[in-house]
Amino acid sequence: MTQAVVSAPWIERQVGQLLQQRGHAWLLQGPSGLGHYALALALARAWLCEQAGPAGACGQCPSCHAIDVRTHADLLMLMPETTMLELGWPLSSEAQDKIDKKERKPSKEIRVDALRDAVEFCQRTDARGRGKVVLVFPAERMNAIAANTLLKTLEEPPGHVRFVLASENTQLLLPTIRSRCLTHTLQWPQQPESLTWLQAHNLPRDEALRLLALMGDRPEDALASAQEGRTSAWWIALPQAVAKGQVQHLAELGPSQQIHALMKVAHDAVLLASGATPRYFLASELPATQASVRSLSDWYKRLQHSLRTSEHPFNAGLMLEALVSDAQQTLSSKA
Repeated sequence: MTQAVVSAPWIERQVGQLLQQRGHAWLLQGPSGLGHYALALALARAWLCEQAGPAGACGQCPSCHAIDVRTHADLLMLMPETTMLELGWPLSSEAQDKIDKKERKPSKEIRVDALRDAVEFCQRTDARGRGKVVLVFPAERMNAIAANTLLKTLEEPPGHVRFVLASENTQLLLPTIRSRCLTHTLQWPQQPESLTWLQAHNLPRDEALRLLALMGDRPEDALASAQEGRTSAWWIALPQAVAKGQVQHLAELGPSQQIHALMKVAHDAVLLASGATPRYFLASELPATQASVRSLSDWYKRLQHSLRTSEHPFNAGLMLEALVSDAQQTLSSKA
């Protein structure tokens, strides 16, 4: 979810396409790493821009500047507090005060009170004469109660209010939310433009190529991995570390990141055992195993199940030990 510094050509293309269409609510969907947040924000910028063209916002007007410095009065960001802080958006004074006083931690979900504030925001007159925009990301972080708070406003927004929701997991959204939005599936970039973009972010070409492969050709995921210190060497060492039960290799990741990393190993282990070419790793980088395709597939399914509750582990350390132990036992099993 790293905010792009250099404009991505595949995002620019899609902004132009979306601006040619009408609609007050868009749902941007697709797998991670393709630019959900970047596209949603670019669309919001274009809607609010005072000198917008067919390709999007001008980047120079007072409205664009207000978004750059996170002070636009007609743009409301609905995101988990953890995501707001990560992307540099200010929290409400009340929320920030409680977090500063350690009364609670930043929320990983979009809180119900934030949705109620959004409804009130939509009812107010816009400040700059270009309408209002509500950006929701990741939209699947609204629980059912929170999402229901938004339904009526999403269907019949007062005045000139537009919505852009972005989700990497739309099946977790209420059907009533999905049905009220026009849907756009994010486009996959071509490898040359992904490489150019990653190199513009100071990744050497060979490292960018390898990280792209390890991230399933998702450039934003490749960039985020590099910026968080997980180089291609770290990823290449992962399968053997898991096979040896080395919990420490994954210890610095968050729970959901740990599971996603293990899912890459499990996914490629299934492919290799089936006689197919692995997607993320080279065959030589995967641990030798006599495990059956069925047992490896069952391991992958267990990881998928664990992902549903990964953001609320009872004990993160014990969860990681259990995950790595399960991986090691599966890989060492015999058909």
